[in-house]
Amino acid sequence: MSSPASLRKRGGGKRDVTEPQPSAVAPKPAAASSPAAATAKPPSEWDYWVALVVVTALAFGTRFWNISYPDEVVFDEVHFGKFASYYLQRSYFFDVHPPFGKLLFAFVGWLVGYDGNFTFDNIGESYIDNKVPYIAYRALPATLGSLTIPVVFDIMWESGYSLPACVLAAGLMVFDNAHIGEDRLILLDACLVLSMALSILCYVKFYKQRHNEFSRKWWKWLLLTGISLSCVISTKYVGVFTFVTIGSAVAIDLWNLLDIKRPRGTMSLLQFGHHFAARAFALIIVPFFFYLFWFQVHFAVLTKSGPGDDFMTPEFQATLAENALTSNAVDINYFDEIVIRHKDTKVYLHSHFDQYPLRYDDGRISSQGQQVTGYPFNDTNNVWQILPSAPLPENDGAAHVVKNGDHVRLRHIVTDSILLTHDVASPLMPTNQEFTTVTQELADGERHADTLFEIKIENGKPGQEFRSLASLFKLIHVPTRVAMWTHPTPLPDWAYKQAEINGNKNSLQSSNIWYVEEIPSIPEGSPRLEKEEREVQKLSFVRKWAELQRAMFFHNNALTSEHPYASEPFQWPFMLRGVSFWTKNDTREQIYFLGNPIGWWFASSLLSVFVGIIGADQLSLRRGIDAIEEIWGPGARSRLYNSTGFLFLCWAAHYFPFWLMGRQRFLHHYLPAHLASCLVAAALVEFIASVDPIPPASTDLVYDPKDKTKPPTVRRFRTAKERLGLRSLLVAWAATGVIMAAVVYSFLFYAPLTYGTPGLDPDGVNARKWLDYDLHFAK
Repeated sequence: MSSPASLRKRGGGKRDVTEPQPSAVAPKPAAASSPAAATAKPPSEWDYWVALVVVTALAFGTRFWNISYPDEVVFDEVHFGKFASYYLQRSYFFDVHPPFGKLLFAFVGWLVGYDGNFTFDNIGESYIDNKVPYIAYRALPATLGSLTIPVVFDIMWESGYSLPACVLAAGLMVFDNAHIGEDRLILLDACLVLSMALSILCYVKFYKQRHNEFSRKWWKWLLLTGISLSCVISTKYVGVFTFVTIGSAVAIDLWNLLDIKRPRGTMSLLQFGHHFAARAFALIIVPFFFYLFWFQVHFAVLTKSGPGDDFMTPEFQATLAENALTSNAVDINYFDEIVIRHKDTKVYLHSHFDQYPLRYDDGRISSQGQQVTGYPFNDTNNVWQILPSAPLPENDGAAHVVKNGDHVRLRHIVTDSILLTHDVASPLMPTNQEFTTVTQELADGERHADTLFEIKIENGKPGQEFRSLASLFKLIHVPTRVAMWTHPTPLPDWAYKQAEINGNKNSLQSSNIWYVEEIPSIPEGSPRLEKEEREVQKLSFVRKWAELQRAMFFHNNALTSEHPYASEPFQWPFMLRGVSFWTKNDTREQIYFLGNPIGWWFASSLLSVFVGIIGADQLSLRRGIDAIEEIWGPGARSRLYNSTGFLFLCWAAHYFPFWLMGRQRFLHHYLPAHLASCLVAAALVEFIASVDPIPPASTDLVYDPKDKTKPPTVRRFRTAKERLGLRSLLVAWAATGVIMAAVVYSFLFYAPLTYGTPGLDPDGVNARKWLDYDLHFAK
């Protein structure tokens, strides 16, 4: 803003409070030049500290109350409890989430001396009977979730909001049933939400040091922001949305530093380079290395073969002790019958007597050749014989091992036909080649070249022996250089909805990889099946990390199947659908994951109000009317756009990306965005309550008492109470009281569904089905 009053800092108590966005600039207060001002003590903040202690105590109380119930496995505890057991047993497992949060659970188990002998196989299994320290496990997320509340309070406090706004934001979180429900169970979201909140808080504290650039405090909060960001992304990959939030604010800040008209003077390009490098180091490089560190710990702990072996390459599995794959690998000879399986989708290379239809649904014409598909189950139609491309040089009946780079042909045993691909479009992808088979006669005659394929072992050396299980390979068509490939989209009914096999022109694509699962032609007792003692191999950390990353992203994107409790993003802000976590038929008890309806609807409504206010303000400015400054006073727009706008950006960055995802989505994915919506709601309540501003002529401007002819300087308010005025503060407290009373009532009403006890009769269940929630025991 052009007026000096619009540039004032706002704060609560002794804190140097500013908006957490890089567009507001605060000049030095003129009052500080007088001796009296220099020796004045900062105002007391005892009321903030008392409120902080109270909301923190309430957070611990709501999350730890009756945490031992139920003493059974609940919902996704089957996953994250299981992973903790695998860590304690050092058995390799696979999961789509990074390791940080799961390592914390394993650390808790190690601290209490648990050996991880329970594998959390089924919901409802007893912890007591299996002697599992489940209370210690649950205490971890309960503690992290409780600590999130003071962080939320401090975000508002550090951002210069009044005590009612701090209490309202924290209160909406304290009494939210969804956050409590997640925080009381062995789940990752408490760690995710706390890390996200800490990232926001640390960045606000860092931005407040912008006038002390490169000072110790400046570096401290910048580095703590990066460390907090690393914890978010190391818990779940949706933590990237927090990077988007902070990254957007940093980008705006850096853009403003380039402005030649900056109030603090022009910055040289060298100085700007220092600022850019500092932020890049602290917010990109530091988080990345912390992220790598947790994977290093992950690999160091998981040294034994386990259920995650199948997701990794043979080279990776060879680094695990007691791995069955490497010990069962067998050299493949020509004329062996083999079963080939795709590494990612796990379908088998399959064929049958049915042919491709003459025309596909889009009107394209096929070759009408024999269908070659991917089949998910073991079957006689999955067996192929590997043949040499030409008669062997020594046709003496001796075994000849297939090697890397050999040209081979594959004969389908059941139909006695030879695998072939040619320049005909595949059924589902016109850009890829069709795979089919031809008779022996054609394969030996005019179609011979089309039946030739090269065995290309991944990371293999020239002449390396081709082995079952251990050799991941690509099957490259010799004439056209396409790679045999498959994908999850099924073929139509004419192919029994089996997977399509086609020729991928991008032969370098990592999803072109297959392996030989078994060699059924080798008779039992054959010397070829004798196991050899194999030493555990070593693989560099970078290769292991890169391979695991690829597998994690692939399987995360493949989570597209339907789930009875999945929900869409448009349902989350209004909480139209919850998730059934646990039921107990004998006592009619249930845990149903559901937020506090009053709190969620209130926060979602205020998000809409914020958008409406911004839209109306922009429209009025187009017409030459400065309504916000006239009604709310000087500086109100800067605060609304910069501070509340930053919090709204945080909500949007954690919410809208889910609309682009094709994977399964659940209500718990909204929890980080819900935290941001609570911050926005509390900020807007203060904004609306402060509609009666202090007169700027007597309050905002300070004249030099020695020289009244000098232009006045801007007076900075030292406390939120001073900025708002008594009347606005009372209105804010009244609004906060009314809102929190409704939120607490709603929390208590839905508490039996959050804590799983007491059981409700049909009338009690139906009374809570406000939006037709699919609750149990309604009859």
